[in-house]
Amino acid sequence: MNSLYGVDGCKNKWVVIEKDLDTQLYLFHLWTTYDLFHSHPTPQVIAIDIPIGLPNQGYRQCDFEARKRLGKRSRSVFPAPIRPILDATTRLEADIIRRKIENKGVSHQTFGLIPKIHQVDQELRQNPELQTRVWEIHPEVCFYYLAGEQPMNHSKKIPAGFEERYQKLKAVFGQYIDKVLNELQKHAGRDDILDAFAALWTAKRIASGSFEMIPPSCPKDSFGLRMAIVA
Repeated sequence: MNSLYGVDGCKNKWVVIEKDLDTQLYLFHLWTTYDLFHSHPTPQVIAIDIPIGLPNQGYRQCDFEARKRLGKRSRSVFPAPIRPILDATTRLEADIIRRKIENKGVSHQTFGLIPKIHQVDQELRQNPELQTRVWEIHPEVCFYYLAGEQPMNHSKKIPAGFEERYQKLKAVFGQYIDKVLNELQKHAGRDDILDAFAALWTAKRIASGSFEMIPPSCPKDSFGLRMAIVA
C-alpha cells in the first residue's frame, strides 16, 4: 500500500497516474474498472473523478457547495444521479424512474456516466475495505485549491484553459507530465490526462492529511458511502 493513484475516466477505461512512494517515481496506466480496484500492490489512496455516495432523491450538499466555490466554473459540477437509476439500461428507462421519484428527467451527459458510476459503486459495496482508500474528487475543485482557492479562468475545452491547467500541474510534476501527454493522448483526451494529474495532486494531500472535505460533516448515503468531494 505504498502508492497513490489519481484517476479520471476516458471512454471505456480510466487514466491512472500513479506515484510510487518508495521510489518516488511516477507511472501511468490505462485500466478497466476491474484493473483499477484489483491492482497489486494495493494503493494507499485512490482519488477518482466519479460520484461515489448517491442520494435516493434530491441533490448532494457536496455538489452544491463545490459549485459555490467554483463561481464562473460552477457549471462543471454536475449533480450526482439518484441511486434508483443506476440499474437502468437505457436513458428512457432512467428518465421514467426519475420522473416517478422527482418529476425530472435524466440528461444525456448524466446517463453517459451511469456505467462507470455503477461499476465503482459495486466495487465499493462489495469490498468495504476499499471505502477507506477510495475518495471522490472533482478536477475543477482540485485546480481551485491548486491555484490558491481561485477558479480557473477558462474552460478546459479551449486552448487557453488547457494551458492554464497544464502550467499549474507542470509546476508540481515537472517534465513527467509531458511524457504522459505524449504517450497517452492517442488513447485519452488531453484534458482527461490533466484531470488525472490533478486527482493525484489531491491524493498526495489525502495521504498527508492536509486535504479539504466538502462538506466537512461528510454525510453518508443509504449504503454508508461518503457523499463528499475532497481536494
